[in-house]
Amino acid sequence: MDSLIDTYELSNKVKIPVIGFGTWQTPAGEVAKIAVKSALTSGYRHIDTAEMYGNEQSVGAAIKESGIARQRIFLTSKLNNHAHSYQAATAAIDQSLKDLQVSYLDLFLIHWPNPKSARDNDWQKHLQDTWRALEDAYQAGKIKAIGVSNFRIRHLKILAETQQIQPMVNQIRVCPGDVDQETINYCRQNNILIEAYSPLGTGKIFSNSTLKAIAAKNQRTVAQVCLRWSLQHHFLPLPKSIHENRIEENTQLFDFELSPADMQTIDQLDGIVGYAPNPDSVDF
Repeated sequence: MDSLIDTYELSNKVKIPVIGFGTWQTPAGEVAKIAVKSALTSGYRHIDTAEMYGNEQSVGAAIKESGIARQRIFLTSKLNNHAHSYQAATAAIDQSLKDLQVSYLDLFLIHWPNPKSARDNDWQKHLQDTWRALEDAYQAGKIKAIGVSNFRIRHLKILAETQQIQPMVNQIRVCPGDVDQETINYCRQNNILIEAYSPLGTGKIFSNSTLKAIAAKNQRTVAQVCLRWSLQHHFLPLPKSIHENRIEENTQLFDFELSPADMQTIDQLDGIVGYAPNPDSVDF
């Protein structure tokens, strides 16, 4: 891979840029609009948002104001946790399309497999019904690819009991020190692409002495090292920033390569930024 617009190919042959711009915790309004437009100016063509983030309208406005043709941008959103039923998910997909001011989404994900709102009421059936809504939206052309987020093997197996279409993506927390290898292996065996959210450990990664040493040796930033590590593992990282200089910095990943020794050292880090929450016990 040589640039931000290089792509992975999903199981349905849809091409997805190898790095995306994340918008989690990016406030709606001018902050989100400026961040997304800065990302697009820096060369990103893959933007990731979610209903839960509350910034879809701002992201959509930024894309429209950028002047870049819609078909040149890969746009992802995710289902809010209160919409775990066929009817609610169908309505939520339509609302996302409206809020983002687009006629289709390139990728739409179930954000969490077992949210609090559905947990005490046959959540497995709710999950299967919700996935059916995504399948139908996909068949109708509203969504070019469908997938999941924060799913572990047990959740993917629940979908497999009734699914007509297999998820094409699983977006999970992956960063140095937090790698759910069992889930990653299962997804790869089933041709499900791993997207890595919080690839910089929500900022906690920057204080790690091992990563700082590797960054200094390679004359790179810690962020660049972590994102390059992600790419060399064939994950799809989704870095987030609202600062123009850091947005630009995070694109500069294609003119260096981490050595096998550096990769192994990073792989051996464990728990340095904590671990992803258990999706069966999150409080939302």
